[in-house]
Amino acid sequence: MQAGVMELCTREESAQAVADKFGVCRPTLYNWKNQLLGREAPASMKRTNPSSPSQERDELERQVDSLRREVKQLRLEQDLLNKANELLKKGLGVDLQLLSNREKTLLIDALREHYGLPELLAQLDLARSSYFYHRARAAVGDKYLEVRQTITDIFESNHRCYGYRRLQASLTRQDVTISEKVVQRLMKQESLVVPKPRKRRYASYLGEISPAPENLINRDFQAAVPNEKWLTDITEFQIPAGKVYLSPIIDCFDGMVVSWTIGTSPDAELVNTMLDAAIETVAETTDRPVVHSDRGGHYRWPGWLSRMSDANFTRSMSRKACSPDNAACEGFFGRLKNELFYPQDWKNATIEQFIEAVDLYIRWYNEKRIKISLGSLSPIEYRVSLGLAA
Repeated sequence: MQAGVMELCTREESAQAVADKFGVCRPTLYNWKNQLLGREAPASMKRTNPSSPSQERDELERQVDSLRREVKQLRLEQDLLNKANELLKKGLGVDLQLLSNREKTLLIDALREHYGLPELLAQLDLARSSYFYHRARAAVGDKYLEVRQTITDIFESNHRCYGYRRLQASLTRQDVTISEKVVQRLMKQESLVVPKPRKRRYASYLGEISPAPENLINRDFQAAVPNEKWLTDITEFQIPAGKVYLSPIIDCFDGMVVSWTIGTSPDAELVNTMLDAAIETVAETTDRPVVHSDRGGHYRWPGWLSRMSDANFTRSMSRKACSPDNAACEGFFGRLKNELFYPQDWKNATIEQFIEAVDLYIRWYNEKRIKISLGSLSPIEYRVSLGLAA
């Protein structure tokens, strides 16, 4: 091929004659020229000095060698990017220089059959000693291989919401003891990222339609026993199929959701049904909690007031437009949305499917979602450990 291209570019005769000489057709000869020299290079380089054909041949060989080096360099860069995408799950636009030395070592080992070690090290700007150090470590094996899989399983099965503290606590419950720093590092390597919080939008304030009771909670969300302080509010979800509203009651003792209702309208039935269910949980006891809410109209309508009075519950309300006065309940809404609502695409979900998903989340929240403040137990597990529930 190379001899044919040289003959074509330095010919004194026609291109067809050169093609006949090498036993190919003219298009093939020109394709050879394009592969070695590029389409921009002229197909004929007439000698201006007939006495120096060897100089022209040498110059042509230098051009061919230079183009070959450029092609090889581009192929090396592309192969490295492809391997980074395949092995490390990096995008094709990743900056190879920003990879860790361990990741660079993995790329080099994957391409050693096709490229020399010196050019791979130079391309990735990796010291030879660093390469052999990480290669030796890899040969020993990943001592956290099983832990990585366990961490990933725990993360995925808990709405992708567990940070390193709760992941470490979950591992401890499985008799796996590693430090928080190791868990953090493994989470980073496995790309386990907890969603960031977002702001809520729904507000239920309808004006001062009845006298507001005193704020008895006064931002003290600690309770010594269950059913001492309850918090309630309404939050809104907007999905393509429509709007959905959740009304829960949260126990300050351990954050357990005492009762909840989910519907498509933030009306009296939504909150009254929830309150009826909560009253049933203490009907046979002497517990009479303080029920704290914001100044939403739902908690100032006759149905709510009569139920509170009949159950002998004490009302408490936040100050106007002051969400921190009900921060513990707001916190529950934030966790629910960050762990369930925001990470998922609900465009194909029906209202009924979404309501079922929220209901299942709250049951998981009560029964399985661990809280570090409860000794890495869920609310129900915590009550069972104290002998407060069967």
